[in-house]
Amino acid sequence: MVLKIVQAGEPVLRQRARELTPEEIGSEATRQLIQLMRDTMRDAPGVGLAAPQVGVGLRLVVIEDRAEYQAGASPADLALRERSPVAFHVLINPKLVVEDPTPMEFHEGCLSVNGFAALVARARGVRVEALDENGQPVSVSARGWYARIIQHELDHLDGTLYVDRMETRSLTTQENQRRHWLGKSTAQVRTALGLGLPEQTSSIPRKDLT
Repeated sequence: MVLKIVQAGEPVLRQRARELTPEEIGSEATRQLIQLMRDTMRDAPGVGLAAPQVGVGLRLVVIEDRAEYQAGASPADLALRERSPVAFHVLINPKLVVEDPTPMEFHEGCLSVNGFAALVARARGVRVEALDENGQPVSVSARGWYARIIQHELDHLDGTLYVDRMETRSLTTQENQRRHWLGKSTAQVRTALGLGLPEQTSSIPRKDLT
């Protein structure tokens, strides 16, 4: 069984999700929600899913970047994105710290903005303090594409979509992204779109644990 992934325009995607209580974390309902979110993410397929994306306003995300999702990418492309497989895991009530604010810009899509992609700058390295599905504290450090996934999913918990952060002129259908920009560098895409080079001074702000 999979859940319906809600699309942009649904109010839940624009609301700040609430934290789970200790009682909720250990409940059968939360266990079932995690399983359904995992199955829904894999069915899509996607590399991450936040509870608001299935209509549930809770601070809960699941992440998994399987090796088969990367099979079509060249070694050079994977190296450029600093992308490697990430095992399935759960983050509950996560708090984010930007460890390396260097902006890395690549095309990004979203299961809740189905069919589109755009250039989005994300911090190169982050750390997350959270609870796992058993309510145990976990600390996760991530760089490159994994850091991008985390930032994207945690944005959902605050009612933020990638379209709020995108380079507007770069918005494209995913089909056209594959047709025109696959294998092109970000600099080549920006030049072709008349955007010029991104300003390196506009680094990603550090967000402290709160």
